[in-house]
Amino acid sequence: MKTRTVTLWIAFASLTLTTGAYAHCEIPCGIYGDEARFGAIQENITTIEKSMMKIEELADDLKNINQLTRWVNNKEHHADDIRHIVTQYFMTQRIKLPDESDAGAVAAYERKLVLLHKMMVYSMKCKQTTDLSNAKKLRDLTHEFQKVYSGK
Repeated sequence: MKTRTVTLWIAFASLTLTTGAYAHCEIPCGIYGDEARFGAIQENITTIEKSMMKIEELADDLKNINQLTRWVNNKEHHADDIRHIVTQYFMTQRIKLPDESDAGAVAAYERKLVLLHKMMVYSMKCKQTTDLSNAKKLRDLTHEFQKVYSGK
């Protein structure tokens, strides 16, 4: 009986206290999916927009409080996903430190960092509000960053 209880507690702890696995690492493995990350950001923005609209739709009737809460949580989760991709993937793994003697490389590096920071700020604004203009700005910044990042 005691062994079973301990085993159940270990199983419970391992399921609830571990963090989720993410799609990429910091080994470095050299395997990157930039287009997949841009696609994920765009999908997250679309989900945020839908969540914002549903929140506005459900906000006037308290009998919808459970569903409203789900949409708020959904919106916040997807905003956090964007910030994770921006920081963990692009800033940590993909944006390389420039040669300080190369003014062009430094300027390009700074431009990318500015755009990524703005993306994080607008992700936060999407968490804080249901203002669709924040999601639009986030989408526009993502397109702009993608162009600067890819050099096109």
